Amino acid sequence: MMRYVRGLVAPLLVLLISIVAVAPGAAAPEGQMTWAVHISLAPTWFDPAETSGIITSYMLLYALHDAMVKPMPGNPMAPSLAESWSMSPDGLVYEFVLRRGVRFHNGDPVTADDVKFSFERYRGVAHKPLKESVAAMETPDPGRVRIRLKRPWPDFMTFYATATGASWIVPRQYVEKVGDEGFKKAPIGAGPYRFVSFAPGVELVFEAFDQYWRKAPNVKRLVLKAIPDEATRLAALKRGEVDIAYAIRGALAEQLQRTPGLTLKPNVGQATQWVYFADQWEQKSPWHDRRVRLAANYAIDRPTMNQAETLGHSKLIGSIVPSSFEFYWQPPGYPYDPAKARQLLAEAGYPNGFDAGDYFCDAASTYVGEPVVNYLHAVGIRVKLRPLERAAFNKGNAERKYKNLVQVGSGAFGNAATRIEAFVAAGGTYVYGSYGDIDGLFQEQANEMDPKRRGAILERIQQLIHEKVMVAPIWLLAGLSGKGPRVEESGVGLIAGYAFSAPYEDVKLKQK
Repeated sequence: MMRYVRGLVAPLLVLLISIVAVAPGAAAPEGQMTWAVHISLAPTWFDPAETSGIITSYMLLYALHDAMVKPMPGNPMAPSLAESWSMSPDGLVYEFVLRRGVRFHNGDPVTADDVKFSFERYRGVAHKPLKESVAAMETPDPGRVRIRLKRPWPDFMTFYATATGASWIVPRQYVEKVGDEGFKKAPIGAGPYRFVSFAPGVELVFEAFDQYWRKAPNVKRLVLKAIPDEATRLAALKRGEVDIAYAIRGALAEQLQRTPGLTLKPNVGQATQWVYFADQWEQKSPWHDRRVRLAANYAIDRPTMNQAETLGHSKLIGSIVPSSFEFYWQPPGYPYDPAKARQLLAEAGYPNGFDAGDYFCDAASTYVGEPVVNYLHAVGIRVKLRPLERAAFNKGNAERKYKNLVQVGSGAFGNAATRIEAFVAAGGTYVYGSYGDIDGLFQEQANEMDPKRRGAILERIQQLIHEKVMVAPIWLLAGLSGKGPRVEESGVGLIAGYAFSAPYEDVKLKQK
């Protein structure tokens, strides 16, 4: 087993994984499993090149596509399309050996050329630091890929294999033939399921690809139904119209627990949620005053929200970085203290509060936004909730279109550095403004090969985020899913930290 040293692959050691072969005479995939999904599915999530730094796209990637290396049960960096890889002693060269005989859904073989093409067309979150670190990507033969870095980078594998979609491979010839938009209409990958149909706002259908290298899937057909209303999702689960329902909370979760045949599945992953003060760099904005940002933090009753919405399963970690991530620093929490919030507002020149404009959020997370807005109102910070459909919200946030308050969340894989890169440091996908001391430290840690010193720098960055009150952290979210009586294995929780069902080839219905 290869040893990981603070996110680095140990030099000259190679991680191997054996192919799990489908035994002769193994049962063919059969049956249909249906999910009630809490968001409207969007074609952007069919394409690994557009992964946005949130976990939602992986709900589809784990079915349609496969990666060189990816998080799997029991292994945060499991060899997949790459059966092994190695790093040179100087940390400048990574070489990947592709798994033989793997094919895309259209029958084309997966080759080194597809790997290079997928990396070059990647334009999602963190594409800039990833591509700027690479001096050359070479394909000595169809079964090998060699990546040369400009400098040793301790986080290369973390960014390439987990925090971005750059290692998820698409077929070059097909993409060049149909174009990016054609690919989204009829995506082809190398994953355990192939695309069948997509009805926007209604459902997405996959069918088992029984030649998948790892194993033939157990279930023949997967259907993801878009049901944004929580009560409707639960009703569909009760009637047996769906087998798994995501995001059932509060009183509905309690109702689910009391329903015979249904099972509530809490899953604390790596999805943190927080309120971002987008205008803190504008001197004329009330949010420029640290005391106002601090008041907002004291105004929110997180323990009550946790109990009411996620039945106490979420964790109040006080950070945008999940507590399970490497280099996490535990900040002191903010107690619920509305009197202190009002006092801070008065000291900042707002004894009667102020009109704070809009509070933007993903429509699927209004259950967080609504109580936060109410708590802010109670101390005099008057904001209007502006929920937007998830794909549109993320696009607008990446384009920095929002003002005042933005409710942000991410369940993406990675470590403290990957979260800071995307949401805090200058140039990050969702960064509206930054601070020079944090930016300097971030560049310093990226070049620091000593894990201990690097960890200390990343902890200092997190301390500065807290001291500057850049955000109002809410929690490390516990996703609450409902499972119906036909399901033997839902896949929820199989991959540590992952929010949804996966690997899809492992989900299973009960024998009749």
